[in-house]
Amino acid sequence: MKHVLVVDDEKRIREVVEYALAKAGYRVTTAADGERALAAFEADTPDVVVLDVMLPGSDGLEVCRRIRARGTTPIVFLSARNDEVDRIVGLEIGGDDYLTKPFSPRELVARVRAVLRRFENAGTSAPTPASRTLTHGELVVDP
Repeated sequence: MKHVLVVDDEKRIREVVEYALAKAGYRVTTAADGERALAAFEADTPDVVVLDVMLPGSDGLEVCRRIRARGTTPIVFLSARNDEVDRIVGLEIGGDDYLTKPFSPRELVARVRAVLRRFENAGTSAPTPASRTLTHGELVVDP
């Protein structure tokens, strides 16, 4: 069962997202602010993070930066900030997707699935030409 960390300061949003993801078969942990999110992330590294941008304390952008410093866990931003520049900044600092509020819980679940699928398939692509060459000492065979 895949684990999702949902970070949003609005209790109702957390509840809706948690319900939708749990119904879709995910194990869900929630946090209401950036510091609790980072603590939850450290305690039980999730497979994906759904992250609001506007949080008390450390905002979502800072949380994203700190998660990125630790690895490549996929991050889906879920935010009321819907200007183009906000979406671009979210994606450029390390977000894998960006969904604006109001949102469809079903679309959020679909985006979480898509991000996880891309992340899981990242290591299963076709071999590159360099990886098909065979080397033994000075002998190199390129089929």
